[in-house]
Amino acid sequence: MTTAKQGDIVVGVDHSAVSAAALRWAVSEAAKSGRRVVALRAWTFEPVYDLGAAVAGTPQTVADRERQHLDDVVAQVRDEHPGVAVRAELVEHSATVALEEASKTAAMLVLGSHGRGRLLKLLVGSVAEHCLREASCPVVVIPARTVREPEPAEEPAPAYFPGPLL
Repeated sequence: MTTAKQGDIVVGVDHSAVSAAALRWAVSEAAKSGRRVVALRAWTFEPVYDLGAAVAGTPQTVADRERQHLDDVVAQVRDEHPGVAVRAELVEHSATVALEEASKTAAMLVLGSHGRGRLLKLLVGSVAEHCLREASCPVVVIPARTVREPEPAEEPAPAYFPGPLL
């Protein structure tokens, strides 16, 4: 599974701005403590449940896409803190299992919280909640409300031209 070594700071990284913020926080903490950081991205290939996986076509295509995203996020954070060792690790497993397993050797686990409501959490579960209950090390959760998600580029509204007046 994960190759985090004893004392590493493990960060769960997904496609959200709050997970990038969690990685930045972990790198900042590692700069003070002298620890290494493992940016962990868990993925699965389940076309029945995941439209992105269904569209991608093959498990290798999904893995390549996830690796590229993880490498991009890690490179951006490395540029901001060049003196800290940050390793990107891609694991084919559910996020809860991968992070729980990584917590067994980690000094700390850092996650971003998406701040979803109770109903959605009930329906899809919460990785952060699971890790708070099951992790073998301290868990730091960066709340979503502290991070601004990038706004999607807005397309200009089409010009309105009224039809003929009758």
